[in-house]
Amino acid sequence: MTRSFKVIMEWDPEGQAYHVYVPSLPGCVSFGASREEALARIQEAIQGFLEVLEAEGLDIPDSDVEVLEVQISHA
Repeated sequence: MTRSFKVIMEWDPEGQAYHVYVPSLPGCVSFGASREEALARIQEAIQGFLEVLEAEGLDIPDSDVEVLEVQISHA
């Protein structure tokens, strides 16, 4: 079965790495020196996370998060 998960990627200038996390899978995080590396690693992390949930008999989340953008005026 193929599943899709939204991920959030942020650049950490101090650590010089991209940090990636999956909002719908709390605790599922990874990082990489490049965007490509970070995405490859989070895919591996998601796979492992889902395998653990399944092994523990826990439900895999059916729903995903919605990512929205808001605008504000700032002086």
